[in-house]
Amino acid sequence: MNPHSLFASAAINIGLALVTLTLFSIFKKQPSFAPIYYARRLSNGQQIHFHDQTFSFRRFLPSVSWIPRAFRVTEDEILDSSGLDALVIIRLFKFGIKFFVVCSLVGLVVLLPVNYNGQDVPYQSYHSLDSFTISNITPGSNRLWVHFSCLWILSFYGLYLLHQEYDEILVKRIQQLQKIRHRPDQFTILVREIPICSEHKARGCSVDHFFSKHYPYSYHSYQMVYKEKDLEVLLSQAESIARKIEDLRERPTANKHKRETLLLDGSREDAVKISLHEDSLQVFCEKIRQLQHEIVIKQKELPVAFVIFKSRYGAALAAQSQQHSHPLLWITEMAPEPRDVSWRTSAIPYRILPLYKIGVVLAASLLTIFFAIPVTAVQGIAKYEKLKKWFPPVMAVELIPGLSSVVTGYLPSVILKGFIYIVPFAMFGMAKLPGCISKSKEEIKACNMVFYFLVGNVFFLSVLSGSLLDEIGESFSHPKHFPSHLASAVSAQADFFMTYILTDGLSGFSLEILLPGLLFWDVIKSHTVGRGTGKDPYLYSLPYFRIIPMVSLSVLIGSVYAVVAPLLLPFLIGYFCLGYLVFINQIQDVYAIVYETCGQYWPYIHHYILVAIVLMQITMIGLFGLKSMPAASISTIPLLLLTLMFNEYCKKRFLPTFHHYSIQNAVEHDELDAKSSQTEVNYEDVINAYCSPCLRPVNFLTSESSSTQPLVCSSSL
Repeated sequence: MNPHSLFASAAINIGLALVTLTLFSIFKKQPSFAPIYYARRLSNGQQIHFHDQTFSFRRFLPSVSWIPRAFRVTEDEILDSSGLDALVIIRLFKFGIKFFVVCSLVGLVVLLPVNYNGQDVPYQSYHSLDSFTISNITPGSNRLWVHFSCLWILSFYGLYLLHQEYDEILVKRIQQLQKIRHRPDQFTILVREIPICSEHKARGCSVDHFFSKHYPYSYHSYQMVYKEKDLEVLLSQAESIARKIEDLRERPTANKHKRETLLLDGSREDAVKISLHEDSLQVFCEKIRQLQHEIVIKQKELPVAFVIFKSRYGAALAAQSQQHSHPLLWITEMAPEPRDVSWRTSAIPYRILPLYKIGVVLAASLLTIFFAIPVTAVQGIAKYEKLKKWFPPVMAVELIPGLSSVVTGYLPSVILKGFIYIVPFAMFGMAKLPGCISKSKEEIKACNMVFYFLVGNVFFLSVLSGSLLDEIGESFSHPKHFPSHLASAVSAQADFFMTYILTDGLSGFSLEILLPGLLFWDVIKSHTVGRGTGKDPYLYSLPYFRIIPMVSLSVLIGSVYAVVAPLLLPFLIGYFCLGYLVFINQIQDVYAIVYETCGQYWPYIHHYILVAIVLMQITMIGLFGLKSMPAASISTIPLLLLTLMFNEYCKKRFLPTFHHYSIQNAVEHDELDAKSSQTEVNYEDVINAYCSPCLRPVNFLTSESSSTQPLVCSSSL
């Protein structure tokens, strides 16, 4: 790729970003779009005050007021309003800014001049970006020791930042656990593979006998999980009818100014439909109540239960102990918070979960193989000179001035980004299959799957298919040559990843904040079915499974190219700054927080960044070998070993506290309650919190059903 292609990509992406952000600043000031751009605030009952409630010209002037507002939001405000998980997203962007600012200073001030003057004779073509990369250094040149020194400096700085972030987030996690110590999950454990009581032929009885015997002073009660598949079908049908009734009731209000003459006849027809639907809904409600009673009376229990304890200490001790000599019986863990429970997967037997996991791995592998086709095609477009040799008709692009720069500079990254967009959603769907008991674990699993998919396809496959098309199988047939092949491929693909960062950052983040899909859907609904005067907010959960892997991939790309092609680094600073602003806005105004794991995403982010640093070092080992500097290559191996040792240290020092609820913290929280005279816990509320939604009273005709007590509660013994 020549500089003209890079400039074309930059110009298009910057132009699209400016247009998109301008539209966002205008739409955000329109009261009619408040359900889109203030969905979270509206769902929380907050009033949105617009400066100009009536029509005025000022409402259609672009504004940048959302940018200083985002900068004014503090970490404590995010922690209080959105929790530690949302703050972890922001800390990821801040890590990227802090890391790549230093990388840019080192790269632009030290490495870039060294690269540009790296040839002993004038470089044959200054129209190539390769003159700014390590490729321009003469093999065997002592200038490579500058790169060696910078590699050590940037690696140690990255590890220092990782340690600092891990330590600070660990402290915030402990503080957050203390702050939310009265949540039901602090007193509750999840028990699976419960055997049937031989005397009473019921699993609930078995739970009570087991925990009364082994935890006589701390055990309080239990809540069984039931088979509810048929009930879920009926509830889904009833909810569908209730939505139809709501739409019919809103339709006259939505159309009364448009169809005055037909309003009377339309209202009568709608009234008849509403009456019929209400009768049908009443029948469904009766069937649901009967089935709820049958489920309890016939004891259609699953071998799963939530067990409630009188203290956090008792719950933590029981959750982290082996309960039975047979390790596949009485399997315990800390319960997820009630809103985080995935009731659908609780019916999957624990012993066959490995089969589900194997199926997910196979499905993800097939998707990865299938994705190789568009990635290879994209690299064919990016490598225009090779494409002309293989497919001569493509030279017709050159007939239009400037078109070849657009095709090679902008089009490949856009096509790749388009294919990548669907990957997180596909992986998230697969992550729901292995039987995770909580939505947060499903999303964490999806994060892992998406990240490694992106590393394998977007990074490795883009690198290999782009620069080694003539010897694509060489790296696999000779694994010992992998570092040298990776090094030569990486240095040749710097220009493509510059355009990828531009597209993912400028276009991707600007579209993220504009939400064009919801805008389009809102316009369609407003002009077809009619939504009435009161719009419900378009509320969606914060998509960790999409944000974390995508941003982590950019960290990986930047780390690998920090020493190889420092010209990429300023683009990454802009990427992380824009992402920081965008997601501050989205977290505050748009996305709902549907669960809180107290920062359990950070260990995975830490791992992704460490993978990036390790890949950077492996690439440089190969590059030093290619540049006839075996001493530098060998001297980099201790750095790689130190990085791996640092990873092991972090696993021992930080990771256990993220995976377990320590006995010390549990006792301290119990003592805090004792000192503040808050020892009386409403255990009935804890039991009700873990009652399945399917077993709660149903009444779709009134809005008060959500606040009623559960139909079924286990006895407190």
